[in-house]
Amino acid sequence: MTETTVTVTGSAGPALPDRFAELAAHSDWIFETWRERYEKRLASTMDEMQAFYDAIMPRIDEIIDYCDEFDIDDLPDDVRHLLQLVFALGEASFPVEAWRQPRVPDSGAADIEMVSEPVL
Repeated sequence: MTETTVTVTGSAGPALPDRFAELAAHSDWIFETWRERYEKRLASTMDEMQAFYDAIMPRIDEIIDYCDEFDIDDLPDDVRHLLQLVFALGEASFPVEAWRQPRVPDSGAADIEMVSEPVL
């Protein structure tokens, strides 16, 4: 599949496939690791998370179908970035859909130590 990529205008942000160019406005949610995505969630306001969620969620099936066209072990960078937006959506979805706050409610000082995470 041949497709061009787009970066955020005036930015050196991660590239996304042209088909998803409008999502480049949310490239600040593209991270390699779970820890980075978790820290982004904790540092974000609910308005920021809601805007991210509202941009990605309506296109989630299209994004996943698009990513499925590629070999997971050999993803082009723009497709890998798009998939990382899906991972970030997973991080933002509970705060948006259920908790209405970035942190897990009633969890005190609890923290999660991830022993392994998905590798792209």
